[in-house]
Amino acid sequence: MHPPHMSAPSCIVPPTEQLVIRPHIVPLLPTFHGMESENPYSHIKEFEEVCNTFQEGGASIDLMRLKLFPFTLKDKAKIWLNSLRPRSIRTWTDLQAEFLKKFFPTHRTNGLKRQISNFSAKENEKFYECWERYMEAINACPHHGFDTWLLVSYFYDGVFFNEATPRNYVWRDFMSKNPEEAMDFLSYVAEVSRGWDEPNAREAKVAAMARRLEELEMKKVQEVQAISKTSVQAMPCSICQSYEHLVEECPTIPQ
Repeated sequence: MHPPHMSAPSCIVPPTEQLVIRPHIVPLLPTFHGMESENPYSHIKEFEEVCNTFQEGGASIDLMRLKLFPFTLKDKAKIWLNSLRPRSIRTWTDLQAEFLKKFFPTHRTNGLKRQISNFSAKENEKFYECWERYMEAINACPHHGFDTWLLVSYFYDGVFFNEATPRNYVWRDFMSKNPEEAMDFLSYVAEVSRGWDEPNAREAKVAAMARRLEELEMKKVQEVQAISKTSVQAMPCSICQSYEHLVEECPTIPQ
C-alpha cells in the first residue's frame, strides 16, 4: 500500500476575507524563477500593475496580491516559497519582505549601490546614453537610500568631469536648481542631446555660435554709428556750404 498523500501546510495563513480568483487573470501574471539575472523589485512592480488592473470592486488589493503572488513563482522561487515555515506569512507585506530578503540580499544591494555612487561615463559615450545607463542603475536598486542631491552629485562627478557634455552649455543654468529640478533638467538635457554631434564638434559649434553672435553685435553697432554719422553729415556747413566737414571744423573760421 502507498502512504496517503498529505499536502505540506502552506506558509500563508488563510485570510478570513473571501476572494474568488478568476482563471483568466493567472496567465497574465509575470513569472519569477529565482535566477540571478532577474530583479525582484521589477517583478513586484509588474505584478502589482496587473493586480491593480484586475482588482475586484470590494476586495482588498493586498488580499488579492497575497493570494495571487504564489502563482508567479516558478522553479527555485517556488521551492523557496514551499520551504518557508508553515503559517509564517499573514499579510502581503510579510510575503513581500521575505521574498526580497531571499532574492535581493544585502551583498546584491551593496553592489548596485556602488554602481550608482561610482558611476562614470564611458569613453566616447554620448550624454543621453550616460543618463539612460545611470537611470537603469537607480531603477535596478529602488531601495538605494541615496538622497536626490547625492544622486545629482554622483552623476555630475562621473559624467561632467569626464567631458560627457559641454559644461558651458548645461552647467550655467544647472547650478541654480534644487535637487529635484536638477534631476528633471538632466533628463531634459538627455532628451535634447540626442541631436548633438560628437563632443569636440559640439564644443566647436558652440564656440562658433558665440563668435557669430559677437560679430553680429559688432556689425549692428557699426551700422548704428554709420547712420548717425551720415545723418550729421547730411547738413552742409552753414558758413561755406560744404558737405565735407562740420560747422565747427570749417577752415574759414579764424584760429
